[in-house]
Amino acid sequence: MRAAVLFEPNTPLQVEEVTLQEPQANEVQVRIAACGVCRSDHHVMTGATQHPLPVVPGHEGAGVVEAVGPGVTRVKPGDHVVLSWVPVCGECFYCLNGLPSQCGTSIEPLWDGVMLDGTSRLSKDGQTLYHYTALASFAEQAVVPETCCVPVRKDAPLEVAALIGCAVTTGVGAVIRRAQVTPGSSVAVFGCGGVGLNIVQASALSGAVKVIGVDLAADKLERAVTFGATHTFNAGEADPVEAIREVTNGRGADYTFEAIGLPSVMQQAIDAARRGGTIVLVGLGPHGETISLGAGSFTRSDKILTSAYYGMADPLRDMPMYLDWYMSGKLKLEELITRTFTLDEINEAFEAMLAGETARGVIVFD
Repeated sequence: MRAAVLFEPNTPLQVEEVTLQEPQANEVQVRIAACGVCRSDHHVMTGATQHPLPVVPGHEGAGVVEAVGPGVTRVKPGDHVVLSWVPVCGECFYCLNGLPSQCGTSIEPLWDGVMLDGTSRLSKDGQTLYHYTALASFAEQAVVPETCCVPVRKDAPLEVAALIGCAVTTGVGAVIRRAQVTPGSSVAVFGCGGVGLNIVQASALSGAVKVIGVDLAADKLERAVTFGATHTFNAGEADPVEAIREVTNGRGADYTFEAIGLPSVMQQAIDAARRGGTIVLVGLGPHGETISLGAGSFTRSDKILTSAYYGMADPLRDMPMYLDWYMSGKLKLEELITRTFTLDEINEAFEAMLAGETARGVIVFD
């Protein structure tokens, strides 16, 4: 089969013929229909996220089950699935205590680039290739843990369903699961890409009366308005912290979200929250970089600083629900897809993402 492979940091992805082993116990083979292009994959490509190489990236995928290994009971061939990049066991301490996105069975193998049994199913000419987040979905086929497969309704377009695998679940979950935004509140969203737009629309759905989008790209800010933003500010033209205070009676927003992963923007989100407000860090920053808090001023502010990893998702509960919301017209998902690409155009897709030309680019397979 064909897959996009990263051999060295800061080099283009190469589309190669690779070997995919059949699924082992509790594993599923999925024919990938679509996979979103996300900044988290780009962090691996630049080395900002350290990962064993060579690796097949891709983690925002959906497709059709082709085959199952021994012991699989959740899905069967022909089922449509969204892929969760956190295999949720449902039995560990974190799963049983409301944090399935922190599932204890998955963290080590995921960052080692292997399946849950510690081995890879991918190779090229005898050389081991690693899986990004146990999915490696920039490929025509993927073998994934059963616990990564979320069965979904078949009447939903798979290229739309793919977005639920990351951007939708991350953004919507940050609002409704972590922040629990209240009606009548004010919200500021730093970064209006794929994740940020979902924070915007979930805040509007939650009843926020002021939803403020901040970005450097004019077209992203225009798009944010269609997703429910009431105010937008270009951070390259004005101080966003001061602008947010001006439209919130000088106080700052009740809730602020950072959806980029830049420490400097995280600091702006902290500063833009009112006293007693809630700051939610959603974007994944580079390993090793830090943010700072005023040792005296932050304590005096009564602010709540928190994070939301993967929208605090319980994939089996949340992903089908989000897809139902889309099918009933409650969530805008098709509007997130600003351009589709073939696998051979994958580097072009990342260039478009970095240039701010896409809310979400999607690799679509035949």
